[in-house]
Parts: sequence; structure tokens; C-alpha cells
Amino acid sequence: MAVPNYQAKCMDSRNILTILAAEGVQFLLSGEGKVPLSSCYGKTTCLLFSANWCRPCKTFIPKLVQLYDTLRARYEKIEIVFVSFDHNENEFKENFKSMPWLAVPFDVNFNRRLLNMCHVKHLPSLIPLTWDEITSIDQEDLIGLIEDHGVEAFPFTRSRREELKAIDAAKLEGGTLEDLLAHEGRNHVENKDGRKVLVSDLVGKTIGLYFGAHWCPPCHTFNSQLLEAYNEIMTTSKEQNCFEIIFISTDRDLYEFDLSLKSMPWFAIPYLDKTRRDLCRIFSIKAIPSLVLIGEDGKIVGTNGRAIISLYGAKAFPFTQSKLGELEVALEKEGDSLPRHTKDTKHEHLLKLDMAKAYVCDSCKQRGRFWVFSCDLCDYDLHPTCIEETS
Repeated sequence: MAVPNYQAKCMDSRNILTILAAEGVQFLLSGEGKVPLSSCYGKTTCLLFSANWCRPCKTFIPKLVQLYDTLRARYEKIEIVFVSFDHNENEFKENFKSMPWLAVPFDVNFNRRLLNMCHVKHLPSLIPLTWDEITSIDQEDLIGLIEDHGVEAFPFTRSRREELKAIDAAKLEGGTLEDLLAHEGRNHVENKDGRKVLVSDLVGKTIGLYFGAHWCPPCHTFNSQLLEAYNEIMTTSKEQNCFEIIFISTDRDLYEFDLSLKSMPWFAIPYLDKTRRDLCRIFSIKAIPSLVLIGEDGKIVGTNGRAIISLYGAKAFPFTQSKLGELEVALEKEGDSLPRHTKDTKHEHLLKLDMAKAYVCDSCKQRGRFWVFSCDLCDYDLHPTCIEETS
């Protein structure tokens, strides 16, 4: 899931705490009162630059609270120190009430010097202070790492980031379907009626991962095309239940997710499950609608499923390169057998052979794909089979 590129310079925690002391900061604040600066020694410590008036801060802070509480419950040695950019001390105190970590006493001038010292360009910004500068995340997006991975990002080192990248790459290049779609807390997907199916029961099928949202107009158009192809594959395929689509929602809230699912006969990753964001990251989804195709063997067939469905529909199943190659050859052969131009008794103008992703025949009123006889002078299209040539 894409987030703003918040970057800041990493500093050694002894250095920054020494700077705090040199600037006259004698203690840090907690919810219970004052604590010594030395309380951060030996811990993975981060400076949090934030403000209550900042909308991205309001979105990020609850996620950071959840991460902090989870790590503390696991007895991890972590500390966060809040550096406030609220407008005044009263706003700082009100903002700090929602935070379970420590804070620098409110001082507008000092906080601004600290911001410049750490080269902070955006709010919120989270800067890891480390004893080992070689393994720390330096000039990288720690907030983005937390947005993507949650508690798995801890201890926020460069080596941990590389480990997470390797895990994503393994899932993309050769992981199992269970690795992609399930985890220890959930082994199923579910549909709009609440019916659940085990991810393990989907193994051996061709799978389409459909990334979309109710707020996106192009998704409504593609959803109709995908539904038509899905129904045709499910009713005409020689093998029963050989294909399944899994909806990966990018809706803004649960209400929109439910609206999306109402129009879909297939299954979905639950909205509150972070696997949705993981899949967007793993497949580098930058725009929707998007359809990732996975073959019967669990390997990625292609990430251009939207274009394949829009062009070929159900004819492309099972979407392998060999199948697409067969379609291309068949289309070329069909085109070679048709005249370049023709006159039809139902239309006054000369018609030209053309290729179209989709159209509606003006004679039989049925949808068509691929070859079409069209008029250059007016909006008139005919299926090749609907042509009645003049003598």
C-alpha cells in the first residue's frame, strides 16, 4: 500500500540524548510524570515528530500505538519519544494523552531546532536512534515500513527491512497459495453471504486476484467484464470449479467493501485483514482495477489480467502464454479470411474491417469482440457473421 515518502536522518541515541541534555532538557515526560533521559538507554528508541493538527499524523498515530503496545506486551525493548509541533502547550498536553510513550517537554524553539538537526521534512516522521549505525535504517522510510509490515518491521534495522523484502520476493516468485492468501490467524476466504472456503481447497485451480474498489468508476466497468468471463468459464469449462477469483479490496472503509462484494459471486480477503495491504505491496499495485493471474501450479501467470479479460474474455482461459498465442494465431487466421472492405444491404456506406476490444452489433444488438466491420462516416458496427453483402 503506497504512503507518502517520509524521510529523516538517523542519529545515534547517545548523541541525541546528549544533545537534549546540553540543550537543558533534564528529563522526559510520561503519562505518570517525569523520567530520566537514561531510561532510553539499551532500547530501540525512535523520535516521533508529530502534531494534532496534522491529518496524516491522526491517521498514523493509532497504528503506532497498536504497534507499541504489542511490542511492549512481548517485552521488547522499545521506546518512542514524542517531539510536539502542536500550536501551544495545552494542545500538546491534550495530544500526548493518547500516547503511551515518552515526550520531550514542550518548547517551540527547541523542538524546531531539533527538527532541523534531524533534517525532518514532513510530519509525521519517525526517526530510529540506534547504537549501531551500520545496521540502522538511514534516510529510509520507517513510517512506510511500519505501514506495510506492522510489528514485523521491528527492530527497524536495515537487515530486517531486507529480510522482509526477501519474504515478499519469495511469495511472488514461488510461494504457495497459502503463503499468499492465508496466515496463522486465518486459513480461509469468504463471500458476500459469509460462506467460507479453505485456501487449501483452492490449490490446483486457476486463481485471479482482483484488486478493486467501489469508489473507482473503471472498476465498475471492468467488474462487468470480469463477471461475464467468470460465468462463462464456470459454465462451459470441461473441468468443474477450475477457476476462482479472490477480491482484494482497496475500498476506503468496511461499508464500501460490503457494497463492492454485493455485486460479486466470488470470494474475498476480509476487509480488516492486513493481507489486503500485503498483496498490494507484493504485486506493486499502483492502479486499479488490476487482475493478477495465478496458474494451477501456484505460479504467477501474469499481472496483466485486466487487459487479457478486456480483450479476450473467457476465450483466454486458463490465461497461459500458450493459450494467448493460440488465440493470436486463430484471430490472424480469421482476419485473413475476411475481406478488407464490404458493402452491406442494411447500410448505405462502405464498411471497413477493423479490430475492437468490445462493441455492440447494430444488426443483432449483441456484444462482439475482435473483428468488426465498421463505418468511417457514422457510428455503425456489424459482426462479420451479420454481413449481408450487396450483389
